[in-house]
Amino acid sequence: MHDLVKTVAYYAATVLEGIAVLFILVGVAGAVLIYVRKTFLVKTDYRIMAHSRNHLGHSLSLALEFLIGADILRTAISPSWEDVGKLAAIVGIRTVLNFFLLRELKHMDAME
Repeated sequence: MHDLVKTVAYYAATVLEGIAVLFILVGVAGAVLIYVRKTFLVKTDYRIMAHSRNHLGHSLSLALEFLIGADILRTAISPSWEDVGKLAAIVGIRTVLNFFLLRELKHMDAME
């Protein structure tokens, strides 16, 4: 039973990482598409840049959440004190990145 839980957690973490990569790729493609479409159809201004950055920022924020979940699952499989320390550092860094990213997004939304 323990091996089954480890296997499921391993594959679930891999799926979560794949979803995070997908969100990043879709976010980048969407941001580029928004920017290119509005640049060639309308004269470029700050709002177009902000809209493009906002789209990318939301995608990156969501991807960070999925990556944190994947890291937690991977550490739950075989926790050692070293793994727990690495997880704490990774989650801390990603949480701080996500905090500042969301703060910037809220600031950009307030400016619009």
